[in-house]
Amino acid sequence: MKSKQTYFLALLSAFLLWLAWPPMPFTTPLLLIGLVPLLIAIDHIAGSNIKKAGKRIFLTAGLTFLTWNTAAIYWVYNAISAYNNPIVAIPVSLIPYGLGALLMTFSVWLYYRLSRYVNKTVAYIGLISFYIALEYLQQTWDLAFPWMTLGNGLAGMHQLAQWYDYTGVYGGSLWILTSNILAFEAYKKLKTQTGYLKYRPLGIWALVVIIPVAISLTKYFTAEQKGTPSNVVVVQPNIDPYQKLEIIPAADQIKILTRLSDSIAQPNTEYFIWPETAIPNYADEDRIRSNNDFINLQSFLSKYKNGTLITGIESIKIYQDKKTITSKFDNRQGVYFDNFNTAMQVENSANVQFYHKSKLVPGVEKMPFPKVFSFLDGVFAQLGGTVGGWGWQEKPSVLYAQSGIGAAPVVCYESLWGDWIGEQVKDGAQFIAVITNDGWWGNTSGKDQHEMYAKLRAIETHRDVARSANTGISCFINQRGDITQSTKWWTRTAIKANINLNDEITFYTKSGDIIAKFLSLLALLLALIIPYKKWIRKPGHA
Repeated sequence: MKSKQTYFLALLSAFLLWLAWPPMPFTTPLLLIGLVPLLIAIDHIAGSNIKKAGKRIFLTAGLTFLTWNTAAIYWVYNAISAYNNPIVAIPVSLIPYGLGALLMTFSVWLYYRLSRYVNKTVAYIGLISFYIALEYLQQTWDLAFPWMTLGNGLAGMHQLAQWYDYTGVYGGSLWILTSNILAFEAYKKLKTQTGYLKYRPLGIWALVVIIPVAISLTKYFTAEQKGTPSNVVVVQPNIDPYQKLEIIPAADQIKILTRLSDSIAQPNTEYFIWPETAIPNYADEDRIRSNNDFINLQSFLSKYKNGTLITGIESIKIYQDKKTITSKFDNRQGVYFDNFNTAMQVENSANVQFYHKSKLVPGVEKMPFPKVFSFLDGVFAQLGGTVGGWGWQEKPSVLYAQSGIGAAPVVCYESLWGDWIGEQVKDGAQFIAVITNDGWWGNTSGKDQHEMYAKLRAIETHRDVARSANTGISCFINQRGDITQSTKWWTRTAIKANINLNDEITFYTKSGDIIAKFLSLLALLLALIIPYKKWIRKPGHA
């Protein structure tokens, strides 16, 4: 097999993975075989006498993952360039495009290195462990961008992911990787063996695919929507994000939001959900009750006895001395302050609650590793976030209404963190309120992927989702992940539904990402075999 053929196989894997990825319709099962061409190419390189085979495998796998990542999330550049000029946006885009692909590639390279010292079964366990461990790293470190976690791909056909209430998305990654490995082994046996035994690996692969599918479909068709109904209004004001912060006064935007809310609300409406930064007013949280915009919000709510509003707002906290690593100094007032991307809850009472967006976009909203690189404050401030930019809170929290209802506030990008939302549910959240502004991305697949990923959060926690997006797509999602009602992109509208407030706690909610944590530990142990075998067990060192 020539190098051109191996690179062709790498590109074929990238194409299959892209074709299977949301929002492509009906092609999700291709994820279960999408890596097979790449595995064929790697097997050929490893089994040949090619010099520097490890480098060749790294480049081949890198071609697959860089091509797939770029094709699936090309729209990220739009979001980043919204904050920065193109010269800055291009290198920052390398975080999702290049870094994610690099980590995926590194897992394959580690698998190759491990396979030189252990048997095939252990090597495959290593491949699964390395890949998922590095996916988990993409969720937990300061350069986090878990958008391309393999398990997210099942959002395209959520009917196949109903067991995520036990495993979360990393169970999906485990299934997809195992399926690809078994499909590759079946391919090799069919190609090289004769007799009926050559079909045995094919049968094993079929069982690994069919059994989870059967379990999922059974759960899907027998699922009951649990909980107490509550009338909720979701508003989509459709205000151009490039104008909302500078051109359209905040008071005018509130008039649009209240008019849309009033147009469909009922006397018994309990919640109004407005999008991220719906109120573009840097309001002092400690003085919010005297803020004119806040007064207008309470005036609006006075028409609804049981009404509660969750809205995005840009808020400020002021300190007399520097309290956090993100605090900035106001020379005019002589105080430090933090600004937050906030979800604020307002009621027909003096009670006001705030939730600060915690999962910030690296390089745009937050400087990675701020304690280490705080001396680069001036440089990274050019990126529109980071040190000198957005603040955040360290732990998830729940917004409780005076009626006792608990809502999980989820701001934009945070909807990718199943374990974070699971903590909110454990703390009493009975439904999930996603507020976002996807207009930065334009009319691309990004907005569709973002909406579809929210389906997985509903399945994991058995919680209804009310999703308010400034320009779309706003929607309601039930506990089995069905989008029951949605809006069109770039349309000014509002929708309402009776959602179910559920108190059930799923196994995943209790346990979190134990699959990823266990495999991360296993990956570390298996990775240690490589230097041990290479250096410690050399002749003369035994």
